[in-house]
Amino acid sequence: MQHGYGRTITACFTGYIVQAIVNNFVPLLFLTFQESYRIPLSQITMLVTINFGIQLLIDYLSARFVDKIGYRMAVVAAHVCAAAGLLLLTVLPELLGNAFIGILCAVIVYAIGGGLIEVLISPIMEACPTDNKEKAMSLLHSFYCWGHVGVVLISTLFFQIFGISNWKALALLWAVIPAVNAFVFARTPIASLTEDGTAGLTIRELAVNRLFWFLMLMMLAAGASEQAVSQWASTFAEQGLGVSKTVGDLAGPMSFAVMMGLSRLYYGKYGEKIDLERFMAGSCVLCILSYLMIVFIPIPALGLVGCALCGLSVGILWPGTFSKASASIRGGGTAMFAFLALAGDLGCAAGPTLAGAVSSCFEDNLRAGILAAVIFPVLLLVGLYACRAERF
Repeated sequence: MQHGYGRTITACFTGYIVQAIVNNFVPLLFLTFQESYRIPLSQITMLVTINFGIQLLIDYLSARFVDKIGYRMAVVAAHVCAAAGLLLLTVLPELLGNAFIGILCAVIVYAIGGGLIEVLISPIMEACPTDNKEKAMSLLHSFYCWGHVGVVLISTLFFQIFGISNWKALALLWAVIPAVNAFVFARTPIASLTEDGTAGLTIRELAVNRLFWFLMLMMLAAGASEQAVSQWASTFAEQGLGVSKTVGDLAGPMSFAVMMGLSRLYYGKYGEKIDLERFMAGSCVLCILSYLMIVFIPIPALGLVGCALCGLSVGILWPGTFSKASASIRGGGTAMFAFLALAGDLGCAAGPTLAGAVSSCFEDNLRAGILAAVIFPVLLLVGLYACRAERF
């Protein structure tokens, strides 16, 4: 690896682990927040919406300022915000006197970090002088899944040993990872994304490209299809399936993340032998079936199998759309990465928000919410075929 870029790649992998912590630690505490702070489900839903909404805003703004301030300063700031948000989560609920406002403020801070990480890590990785960029990128995206698994497994073991009441100590431990990675990014080499001084496509140039808008629709649907189940898996397992928190966390979100990671690793290894569009179309169909399985099969064990199958089905959707964009729109640059991340985060907000809102309308019945969210894999399937029609 040239000029120490191995450390840069390791830092990128860790960056996606930080992203997994930001998106998946707090959802494990939803019921704890309800019981300890008397926060209703409607406000809990707002935490998810604000998290991904702030990330969405950062995605939009970053297309305009990242190239000006530089990737190093931006990625270090991202990790500092992620660490600070987890730290504030432990003090603001009591300090402000209003637990919900305190948690919300902490979420806003770490969401800024999460949004920047989502925009920055992929292009930093893409710029690294690696021998096989496609395999490196596939491995990079799988690290979000393994980070998700680690968050759920370690958090569950911690709660079992020390009790859920000590969740603040665990939040401080999770904050160490982004803090250390900020230091690593401050010292590791970061290559330029553009070649020979050429600039990437402008926002205006992307905006007039119809294929770009179909890809944006696909990214939105991919994020929503993934997070509509992922963000509510623990709560659904406990409330909807009647299992304990330990079983719910392990069999719900962790099985989801494991299967999602395995899907990405499988394509990363055998992708040259697989037609990406067919694989994505089949994954969309499996995603729809897994949603219906979760909703309509009342047997707890099969409901949890449905969560795992959902993870398997959505694994290729996000990185697959990135791959299609990179292959279809040459020279997209920072603007393309930023707007694809924006669309993905919009979906990440829309999926669990729709599920939570519909659930609230049906007396907190999460089955109804997940049924409503089936629209997202359907939209992705439509976008996939629209992209094919646009090319031909």
